[in-house]
This record gives sequence, structure tokens and C-alpha cells, in this order.
Amino acid sequence: MQHLKETAKDQDRTNSKVTMAQAFKTIIWPRRKLVFLGLILIVLRSLAGLILPWQSKVLLDEVVPSKDPSQLYSLIAIVLTAILVQAVTSFSLTRILSVQAQYLISELRAQVQKKVLSLPISFFDNTKSGALVSRIMSDVEGVRNLIGTGLVQLVGGTFTAIVSLVILIKLNPWMTLFVFIPLSIFGYIALRAFKYIRPIFRVRGKINAEVKGRLTETLAGVRVIKAFNAEEQENQIFEQGVNKLYQNVKKSLTATALMTSSSTFLIGVATTGIMAIGGYYMILGEMTTGDFLFFTLILGFMIAPIVQMSNIGSQLTEALAGLDRTEELMNMSAEEDDEARSIQLKNVKGDIAFEDVTFAYETDKEVLHNINFKAPAGSVTALVGSSGSGKSTIAGLSATFLNPQSGKVTIDNQDLSKVKLSSYRQYLGVVLQDEFLFEGTIRENIMFPRPNATEDELQNAIEAAYVSEFTDRFDDGLETLIGERGVKLSGGQRQRLAIARAILADPKIIILDEATSNLDTESEVLIQKSLDKLVKDRTTIVIAHRLSTIRKADQILVVEAGKIVERGTHDTLIAQKGRYYDLYTYQAKI
Repeated sequence: MQHLKETAKDQDRTNSKVTMAQAFKTIIWPRRKLVFLGLILIVLRSLAGLILPWQSKVLLDEVVPSKDPSQLYSLIAIVLTAILVQAVTSFSLTRILSVQAQYLISELRAQVQKKVLSLPISFFDNTKSGALVSRIMSDVEGVRNLIGTGLVQLVGGTFTAIVSLVILIKLNPWMTLFVFIPLSIFGYIALRAFKYIRPIFRVRGKINAEVKGRLTETLAGVRVIKAFNAEEQENQIFEQGVNKLYQNVKKSLTATALMTSSSTFLIGVATTGIMAIGGYYMILGEMTTGDFLFFTLILGFMIAPIVQMSNIGSQLTEALAGLDRTEELMNMSAEEDDEARSIQLKNVKGDIAFEDVTFAYETDKEVLHNINFKAPAGSVTALVGSSGSGKSTIAGLSATFLNPQSGKVTIDNQDLSKVKLSSYRQYLGVVLQDEFLFEGTIRENIMFPRPNATEDELQNAIEAAYVSEFTDRFDDGLETLIGERGVKLSGGQRQRLAIARAILADPKIIILDEATSNLDTESEVLIQKSLDKLVKDRTTIVIAHRLSTIRKADQILVVEAGKIVERGTHDTLIAQKGRYYDLYTYQAKI
């Protein structure tokens, strides 16, 4: 099964981890000019930071003993200049790298969202929308640590530590060696901890997505929850999710605490040793007070960035874990990536044909078996049958939301599996029974498929779908806000708005999940009139719920257990007194 093989390939690709080298190549290197400028500023800031401890030594060993005020003034000027340089470089780093990091985050979010929308319908069927929102908005945020603060601290701290180490060795190699041993132990502990933390961050991203996904569903379904008095049940589910997240955070905090406590202990040991060795050298007269103060201050410059590495390492580890999850999405195959799709449709007539089409959602569980029928351009084909018979699957195949395992679906004698999807879908319109509307105004929702449509075209669609019948009663007319998913409109009003949207799109092919099954009589009559205008001169495949609405269909296909068991017009099928006759007469009695 082709789509199952592709899923397996995608899964293999998603198991890989993003390395620091890959992150450098794809994120840092393309911005090398800005990063290089940032590195220069980091070096300047680090060097300026070393001026204060150096001038402290000069103060104690040269200026104070000489009792020369002019030397003191010069020293103060040097220190103030160094402080000014630090302030200016810090501000510039924020403007250059931190702002660039935020721009990169917005750029990555746009890329991930674009990728997500390019994925096939089957992906969305198996993924919570809230989880996807989390992956698009949250997973990329850690990137700021690669370009922004994390990079600044890592490079700046490393440079400062190396320069400080050289100075310390020149001042007193034995004292430096004593310090270096506990710091090496700390470095080993930190590396082990980072290796332990990264998988925790990866799992945290998944848990976060699950919790946000459930929360999104809860808020969207609040009417159902309240109707069934199920608030407590939802509260418990959410509490379980956030507790799972807490347990994950607790693990990472334990590892971080181990690094912090070990650094405190080991640095405390090093400091105590420095006091002892430094005091011994000063007693012998081999080290001045200025030398000891200079050594102590420079030691702080070397140790501080190394201790910060625990924080920096956590930031970079979190960034890479987020990139791992982002990379999973970016490596998935988009609908248009199929090399077999090379046919660009032009001037579509609308002849649709199913030729021996078989389809299965799962291996060896076919839901359609050798489906054959033709839907000529401009005709109406109605799909009738009991629930789960395969009607929606046929509609999904016609809309290219699904691909057949065997056989083929054609448009104007072109195999749809070889057609570029965008070139087909520009001629396609879909109206669902539970139509999705966007938060915004009535005008915005109708103009969704054609934002640049003229006012005359908009008004024609409104009149054809009888939308004005209710908008004329609203104070704001077409500018009325309809709420999330059109919650402020009735079912009939939502359906007419959806039909107006489809009419404005002016498609050649309509897939219609017939929209009158759950409406009052008045709304049904109006919607039936608007549907008659919608399907005129368009190839229409309609899933029929109320059989009385499809009496004028050019052909009716009765689908049962994934097979077409009857086909014909309303009159011929009634005359046969088969399955359609049973369904029709049963509904007529209700």
C-alpha cells in the first residue's frame, strides 16, 4: 500500500536528531555576517570586562604606594571607558543578535505552518490541532538560544575563560592547576547531565503538545461538556496532563540541581584552596596584595562562564530538542512532493470517472471494493446508503483527500494520482454538512476563496444562496461578527453562508455532503433552492441524507459495504423495488 509505505519512510526520517553541526549549518551559517559582528562585540565586551580587575591590581601595587593623584585620575578614566564599552556592546548585542533571533523564530514559525498545511489530510486525521499549534508556536522558540543569548554567553564566556586562564597561568601556575582540577570534574558532570536532559526536553515537547491539544478540544467543545455535566471529568483529564508535565520538569530540575550543587561545592573547594595557597605565597613575600586580588578577580571571570555553562547547556539542549521535533515535521512528505504528480490541468470540463477503485484506511481492511462509475461534466451524482457504507470515502477520493490503493480516479481522462493537486483543486468546491466557518465577519467568510472578488460577484453569491434573507435583519449586515466557527448563527444560516462561499469560488466540480438533513422546514426549502443554483452546470457528487432532495439527480448510486449495489435515476430505482426503494419508502413513513 503506497500511502502506508510513505508513512513508514516518514517515520524513519523523524527518528533522527538534530546535531549542533546541523544547527550551525542551517541556522547560524546563513547569518554569518551578523553573527561575526556579534562575536566581535562579544570579544570587545569580554576584554573590557577584564580591565577592572587589572586596574585593581595597578591601584594597590602602583597608584596607592606612589601617592600620585594623576595616576589615580588616569586609572579612573580607563575603568570608566571600559564600563562604557561594556554597556554599548551589551546594548548592541541585544539589538543585533536577540532581535535577529526573534526574527528567526517568526520565520521558522511561518515555514513550519506552511509545511503543516502542505501535508495530506490523513496527517490531520491522526493529529490534534492543539498539538500542532504547540509545535508551530513553541518548539521553535528555543532557537533564540542558538542565535541570541545562548550563543552570546557560550562564545563570550569561552573567550573570557580562555583569556583568564592564560593570565592566571602567568600569575601563578600552581594555584591555577589547583583550580583546574575541580573545574574539570564539574565539566564532566555537566556533560553527563546534558546527555540525560535532552531526551527529557524532547518528551516535554510532546507532553506539552498533548496537553494543549486536549485543552483546545475542551474549549471548542464547551457546550457539549456543559450539556453532559462533564466539567469534573475534563478537569481530571487536564490535571493528569499537567501532572505528567510536572513530573517531566521535575526530572530536568533534578539534573540541573545536581550541576548547580556540584559547581557550588567544587568552586567552594577551589576558593578555599586559593585562599590557603595565596595566603602562603603572600606570607613568603612571593605574591603582592594586588597580585592576589588580581588573581581572585580573574579567577571569577574564568569560573563564572564555566558555571553558566549549566544554564547555557540547558538552553542549547532545549533548543536542539525543539529543533528535533520541528525537523520531524519538516521531513514529512508534502502532498505535492510526489514526483508522479506532473500533470498540470488546464480548462477542466469536469468529467469524473472511477475505474476499479479499491481503498483501505488500514492494511487488509478494504472499505471500497472495485468501484466503477462515471460522473459526466455538469451532471449530479448522488451517493446513497447506510452509515459506514463508503459514501464519504468516495467523496474524499473525488476531492483528492485520499488516494486509491488500486484502480484510478480520473478527471477528463487524466489520472488524478498523477495530477498536480493545486491545478485540480482550483476547480474544486466542497460544502460539508457541518461546514467550517472562520471567526470574523460574514463578508470575510464568503470572500474566503476569492478575497479579490468584486462587490457585484459577492452580491450575486449572496442572492443565490439567500444569505441576504437574514443579513438584512442584522444591524451590521455583512460586517456582522459570527464568532468562532460561526457560533452566533443558526445551522441554516451557516449552511447558506457556506453555499454562498462555494458559489463565489465558482468551481467546476462540487463535492456536497448534502446539507438539509438536520434543519427546519423553512431553512431546508431555502437551502435546497440555493443548492439548485450551486450545482447548475457543475459536476456534482452529493452524499444524500434526505432522499427526497435528490429526485432530480442524473444518477443515484446505492453504496453498501463498499460496493455499488444499485445505480440509476430516482424513477428507475423506485421501479426496481430494491435497496433504494426500501430506503426511500422507509424515510417517507417517518
